[in-house]
Amino acid sequence: MAYLQLNNIRKSFGEVHVIRGVNLEIRQGEFIVFVGPSGCGKSTMLRLIAGLEGITSGGLTLDGRDITNLPSGERDLAMVFQSYALYPHMSVYDNMSFALKLAKVPRDEIRQKVERAAQQLNLTSYLQRTPRELSGGQRQRVAIGRAIVRSPKVFLFDEPLSNLDAALRGNTRVEIHKLHASLGATTIYVTHDQVEAMTLADRVVVFKDGVIEQVGTPLELYDRPANQFVAQFIGMPSMNMVAANAIPGFSARSGGRLPVDGFLGVRPEGLRVQAGSGTGEPGRVDLIEALGADTLIHVDVGGVPLIARQNERTPLHAGDVVRVELDASQLHLFNREGRAVAHPTTAA
Repeated sequence: MAYLQLNNIRKSFGEVHVIRGVNLEIRQGEFIVFVGPSGCGKSTMLRLIAGLEGITSGGLTLDGRDITNLPSGERDLAMVFQSYALYPHMSVYDNMSFALKLAKVPRDEIRQKVERAAQQLNLTSYLQRTPRELSGGQRQRVAIGRAIVRSPKVFLFDEPLSNLDAALRGNTRVEIHKLHASLGATTIYVTHDQVEAMTLADRVVVFKDGVIEQVGTPLELYDRPANQFVAQFIGMPSMNMVAANAIPGFSARSGGRLPVDGFLGVRPEGLRVQAGSGTGEPGRVDLIEALGADTLIHVDVGGVPLIARQNERTPLHAGDVVRVELDASQLHLFNREGRAVAHPTTAA
């Protein structure tokens, strides 16, 4: 049974339709990630759930209660913003306890909740510091702690890691994952970073132009994308996409299943690049990205740019003439409209 239910949610700003009829059921305790490119409506959808924007039409139900028209403070939700939104003149303790003080929670209960949250977030030794005395990652943990002490029914995260450097993003992502596991709280997390989506989510919701393109577990979206947009948005590097008539040798490997006006998709790991003559299609190396554990080989095949990924290092260099082989068991096939018509036989 759905814990949080979105029923045909729509949001318009004048003549501009930002959310175009979103239906979604979220189970209690799930970690849901909204992902999509800039302007797709994911942050607006989060603000509608939070009550920071009014819904044009549709309904929201939380734990059996209609919250569609309730003010934000009465929805039993807590939001963590991208910008931290901490009070600079207050200590960490005061920032984390502020909402509880406004709610006139007893002082001893406030202290217990703040100390418990500080311990979970490794902030105990920083409770008397002000935000300017903290690192970016510590400030973000304070913002998370401020949400935790309220014990909300749903946590809402709006791109909370985007202001952090790459290393700190990775560390904080792990902390958020561990925190969710320990709290078991229902969480909705917005990001444009599909790596965050893949590593954090129980289920990923892919948005485009105000509608949901697909909902599924990270590996469901990776293995069985519903359309070309999801196929190329999920996965890094993105899926190679080849028009049916662009590389005849590749199209022939589909066994006649590829629509004549459709598209063939293959993940970078489904291509193999080798020097010299042999089987496969002739091509030329454009770029080698040596990443250590992986190597990305950018290759041109008949004017079509492709990326191959292999887990060993390569002696190839830019300009080398090569042969590109395709693993036929790794083919995704799409029709002219971009809808998936077949997936790899090895996909889960």
